[in-house]
Amino acid sequence: MSFATAAEHPLGASPRSDELHKTIARATQALRSQQRKDGHFAFELEADATIPSEYILLKHFLGEPDIEMERKIGVYLRRVQGADGGWPLVHGGDLNMSASVKAYFALKMIGDSVDAPHMLRARDAILAHGGASQVNVFTRNTLALFGEVPWRAVPVMPVEIMLLPAWFPFHLNKVSYWARTTLVPMMVLAALKPIAVNPRRIGIRELFLTPPERERHWPTAQQDLKVWGAVFAAIDAVLHKVEPFFSKAVRRRAIDKAVAFTIEHLNGEDGLGAIYPAMANTVMMFQRLGYSPDLPEVKLARASIEKLMVVNEHEAYCQPCLSPIWDTALSAQALLETGDDGEATAQRGLDWLIPRQVLDVVGDWAHNRPNVRPGGWAFQYENPHYPDLDDTAVVVMAMDRLAGKPGGERYKEAIARGREWVVGLQSKNGGWGAFEADNVHYHLNAIPFADHGALLDPPTADVTGRCVSMLAQLGERMETSEPLRRGVEYLMREQEPNGSWFGRWGVNYIYGTWSVLIALNAAGIDHASGPIRRAVDWLLSIQNPDGGWGESDLSYEANRAGHRAAPSTASQTAWATLGLMAAGEVDHPAVARGIAYLMERQDADGFWPEESFTGTGFARVFYLRYHGYSKFFPLWATARFRNLKAGNTKTVMIGM
Repeated sequence: MSFATAAEHPLGASPRSDELHKTIARATQALRSQQRKDGHFAFELEADATIPSEYILLKHFLGEPDIEMERKIGVYLRRVQGADGGWPLVHGGDLNMSASVKAYFALKMIGDSVDAPHMLRARDAILAHGGASQVNVFTRNTLALFGEVPWRAVPVMPVEIMLLPAWFPFHLNKVSYWARTTLVPMMVLAALKPIAVNPRRIGIRELFLTPPERERHWPTAQQDLKVWGAVFAAIDAVLHKVEPFFSKAVRRRAIDKAVAFTIEHLNGEDGLGAIYPAMANTVMMFQRLGYSPDLPEVKLARASIEKLMVVNEHEAYCQPCLSPIWDTALSAQALLETGDDGEATAQRGLDWLIPRQVLDVVGDWAHNRPNVRPGGWAFQYENPHYPDLDDTAVVVMAMDRLAGKPGGERYKEAIARGREWVVGLQSKNGGWGAFEADNVHYHLNAIPFADHGALLDPPTADVTGRCVSMLAQLGERMETSEPLRRGVEYLMREQEPNGSWFGRWGVNYIYGTWSVLIALNAAGIDHASGPIRRAVDWLLSIQNPDGGWGESDLSYEANRAGHRAAPSTASQTAWATLGLMAAGEVDHPAVARGIAYLMERQDADGFWPEESFTGTGFARVFYLRYHGYSKFFPLWATARFRNLKAGNTKTVMIGM
């Protein structure tokens, strides 16, 4: 290309308009080519080695190994092994003990020799980091199902929890949807304590420094709540001793209630909670209870697992869930930014979304908001019990951009119901969580079973930013809209001392700061205000020398660790430039350098290369690589830059 590289733009000279147009045209055509026949977009959603490994272990738990699929997953697992011999949570990261133990177990299960070089490196790395006794609770639960560790290695979560009253300190309605759907079938398995079929009789005792039956110091939860942690640890010690004496009749009643919950929420071929851990636990629960493979519920549960598989010519992996609603809504937003070339494609995607609005199912969110009508969208193809605020706000904003155009009246009812549901799920502190209101029982993060520290779904700045953006784009103003005013006040309180905002669902402070700057601009906050200036200064201070932006998952360490620099990525650069443009900085040299970075690194196929994991499942535990992020976010940023530079105003007039 003839334009200068990002590094050659020290003063931020604006990229040549003809080259910018070419970049946008290529990206637009490339994204349009990814649209499915029915109008929607769905890109791969990749996590670490854990879930592909769990898929293999599930098959061997059931006694149903799939030789060809195992071969392809083995290729994938060997490819993503880290340079240190273990398996990381993110591309290029350090060894994670749980991911490494499961990957080693899975590879050994499918026939890899323990003396193979990659297995020797893995075993040495695991032992050097303390051995398999250091894995997290969910991994120890899996190992207990295979008889590799005693059940006392796993904190007790008695299935009798199903019978507890709502006022009890621990109740399923007080934890997040992902914890609820994962725990219910898991508690049944823990009560029955089955042993996997494991037809090849594979074990991993060689990964323990101390034989597991002699281990006495299993890791406990990473507690911030010391008092509650001590209380729950004492309760767990008692439960381990008394659980064998629980009433069999009461246990049977609790199991029946857990099974009823699972079947009610089964969600067709999209599975319980539409997330892999809950689906896998369901399949194992049905088998242990003796359910016939021919039962419709069992067939659906198994089909939901296979729907997550990505199978290529030489390798395969299992996704943690599917993201078509999110991918379609964000693709539509990017395409709408491009003008006429993208608008028709975006409209087809939004038309696909209309019938997927949840209007008739009163989900679990109603426990805290019983008088609110349904009206949200889920993340996956189907998940009617668990729509989410983030998806709903993005869908509504995309539809609103077409509502005033010919034919746009077909979106108006969906927009109104979506807004009603979002407002109805605002938490008491003014913010919004992802799936429920006021899911803030923080003491529950201290239970021994919650060593991942993500048992809850409290309000967050990024989701709140999206909801505030939606209300503002729909025409509400702080002077007359209490939900909008309270949302903005929440965001102001959440700003970090350095000017950034924490990103719960994306890595990390760049994601959170982009989300909030978009919201504050939409809500009419003066660009010269202190919070916006501090955020702008922070984004400018962390720009990389190449003109892009990057941030490591290490920014989540020890909770609020602060930004950790990383090589630039396309998605994080797009977020930073979109945030700066929302703050009125379209003419700032840093924005020009960011756009130049994106233009320079566009591939011949019109997209951007990105192996980094810039999505967050659970901080410090589980990260995501959204394959769509490097396809639609850079297009969105470059198109917005072109529009603002060519327009009569330098202010972004919409909520995203």
